[in-house]
Amino acid sequence: MMKISLRRGLFVSAVGVMALGLTACGSTSGNNSSASNTGNTSHSSGSQKTMTFRLADDQPATYPTVKGDEAFAKEVSQKTNGRIKIKVYPNAQLGAENSVIQQIQLGAIDFGRINAAPLADFDKKLGVLELPYLFKSTKQEWDVYNGKVGSDLLNSLTTAKMVGLTFYDSGQRNFYNSKHAVKTPAQLKGLKIRVQKSNMMVDLVNTLGGNATPMAYSEVFNALQSGVIDGAENNIPSYYTTNHYKVAKYLTLDHHTATPEILLASQKTWNKLSPADQKIVRQAAQDSQKVERTAWNALVQKALKAIKANGNVITNVDSATWQKAVQPLYKKYGSSYSSIIQQIKNTN
Repeated sequence: MMKISLRRGLFVSAVGVMALGLTACGSTSGNNSSASNTGNTSHSSGSQKTMTFRLADDQPATYPTVKGDEAFAKEVSQKTNGRIKIKVYPNAQLGAENSVIQQIQLGAIDFGRINAAPLADFDKKLGVLELPYLFKSTKQEWDVYNGKVGSDLLNSLTTAKMVGLTFYDSGQRNFYNSKHAVKTPAQLKGLKIRVQKSNMMVDLVNTLGGNATPMAYSEVFNALQSGVIDGAENNIPSYYTTNHYKVAKYLTLDHHTATPEILLASQKTWNKLSPADQKIVRQAAQDSQKVERTAWNALVQKALKAIKANGNVITNVDSATWQKAVQPLYKKYGSSYSSIIQQIKNTN
């Protein structure tokens, strides 16, 4: 809906990966095939078969999602007495996110932590999570993710040969600018706001009264510093780590989007597991969410401490006012999600 799939060309590359023998991960001792050149092995101990799987993440080893990945892998190993091992590969060691999705579909990679936005190209229901001001509060957001709506969204990934296991936090995006405090949409009027190259994001800023300015992320700091743009939008840790907080001191906590991360498995890998092992893996994934969210909150608090120490002006808003202002976007982008949106509204 909101994104144009650019990944067809990657399919050939992913098939090439298969041909080179990178799909041996997760094989059991009943197979005669050799282990892949990534070091994945399997063997049996009596009647117990040992399986080693790979999990891809494109973030650094200290990032909250990777901490969640590691907690997931640790619990799976503990609950299976070391019979199922999951090795986490951070820093995009197994490829960029788009390539990893293709490899997971093919079974060349067993597990992955992927943002819901690119996954929406493969499962269109997930596109609902990119709509602005979708949730009334953080509590409602996570009640949705961990309730029936979230479960249905995770289960729908099976149509794309993937198994959704749990949601991870990737923060809420907020506006910030170098001109003045913004509490209402009217105060955003006329401000040149950098956005991603996304039709929905351009329409969001323009609908709120700002002037959307698509721009490469690497150019934002200099553009803010020189006045080419007045502001941008991102989650709080990114606002801090990019030093944007030093050149755009007015932060508006409007939480316009909160597209989550998803921990998922390849359907091919999932089918290798017994029902009992599937239950262990799914529960470990759900348990790891708490670890990831705790780590994410710690990162947010660290960023806020530095932002406040810098003297920045942080403004809270009435979310209902902003939600009302973007209703035209729901007519344009949300019509195919009306049932899911209503279920979200009914979640208190």
